[in-house]
Amino acid sequence: MLQPKKTKFRRHQKGRMKGNSQRGHQLSFGTFGIKALDASWITGRQIEAARQAMTRYMKREGQTWIRIFPDKPITKKPAEVRMGKGKGAPEMFVARVSPGRILFEIDGVSLEVAKEALRLAAQKMPILTKFVVRRDYDETSKSE
Repeated sequence: MLQPKKTKFRRHQKGRMKGNSQRGHQLSFGTFGIKALDASWITGRQIEAARQAMTRYMKREGQTWIRIFPDKPITKKPAEVRMGKGKGAPEMFVARVSPGRILFEIDGVSLEVAKEALRLAAQKMPILTKFVVRRDYDETSKSE
């Protein structure tokens, strides 16, 4: 599972997510990708589940890029504990995702394979996503 090796602070404040993604909103590495349409926290487990679904369908062909990283610690207090006594212990790490952010990218496979692989990955995500294709992609040149 993805998580940082070391963090500056053990616990973070909740924060707010408003507005659209200012960075990571265009395909940089691959030809196909999925783009977030909602704002949400995505856990390391969800990212890993999506990655496994994608690579299994692609039969380990092509290449994948994960464009988000869970670096925000989320704390939880144990069940049935009274109020007060400080903030809970770090439970998991999440990635903050704003609308427009590219989550995964794929290259080296046909359009049909990429579409299905990214559809399977999108099912593991807690948000609505959209399949995107690079602008300069030409279907006629790819005869796979």
